[in-house]
Amino acid sequence: MLRELNLVIDYIEDHLTDELTLEEISNYAGVSDYHFRKIFFYLAGLTLSEYIKNRKLSEANKDLLNGEKVTDVAFKYGYQSVDGFTRAFKKWSGFLPSAVIKKGVSKSYPKLSFVITVKGGTTMEFRIEEKPAFHLVGVSKRVPMQFEGVNKAIEKLAESITDEQMEEMHSLQNIDPKKIVNASYDADAKFLKEEGDLTHLIGVLTTKDQVSDLLDKVSVDAYTWAIFPNEGAFPSTLQETMAKTYSEWLPSSDYEVINAPTFSFTNMDKDKKDYAYSEIWIPVRKK
Repeated sequence: MLRELNLVIDYIEDHLTDELTLEEISNYAGVSDYHFRKIFFYLAGLTLSEYIKNRKLSEANKDLLNGEKVTDVAFKYGYQSVDGFTRAFKKWSGFLPSAVIKKGVSKSYPKLSFVITVKGGTTMEFRIEEKPAFHLVGVSKRVPMQFEGVNKAIEKLAESITDEQMEEMHSLQNIDPKKIVNASYDADAKFLKEEGDLTHLIGVLTTKDQVSDLLDKVSVDAYTWAIFPNEGAFPSTLQETMAKTYSEWLPSSDYEVINAPTFSFTNMDKDKKDYAYSEIWIPVRKK
């Protein structure tokens, strides 16, 4: 995965003045758009679109220092107007493009390079399981993609579940983990924009085919699953585990993510406030 990430960085670098497309960059990533963006975000600490914007403006700064006109630089890096470029440049650097030309002030944002770093000798607990084909059955909704924080749309989805729906879910679940899970899949292919939706389903795993119209059903093929248990303050421990899975485990492992639903479940501790045991399930295959 690190090799693919660095190939993407090199490709972006070679095409900073071009219109970068999803298809071109995805060919270098080797994983789905959504998973690649998650890996990039957790490793780099910023979104892919933010990185590209920073690199474009950093190179624009160099061109201004070399005497190029503001108008030429603005259009060179894909801005539709000088005003749009000026606003973006000032927001990024804190000063106007004209100040670069007149006073020689500058700001830079260097090209990223991904390497494996061992952090404090900590180990990450995980297990690998083979699972036959099953269905995810529950209530689902298109929600905004969000890598951090509480997704309000998912909260509303959970609140909308009726007693009748919940009763049917429990009657259908017959395959481990026999828990209410949160699953995500079918992310919009908007690779260079941190926007778009994905489908989020709250439900159960089942091998039964008969499902009423009250619930949605998504079929999942037989896959290998990487499972990451975690226990501690909720939701921070779960979010930290997710970040480490994509930023530390996946790039250095022998596995790659499959473009299929991922899911997690959480058991809240009745005796400890905001404390829980959770598991994150990610479909993978050997590289």
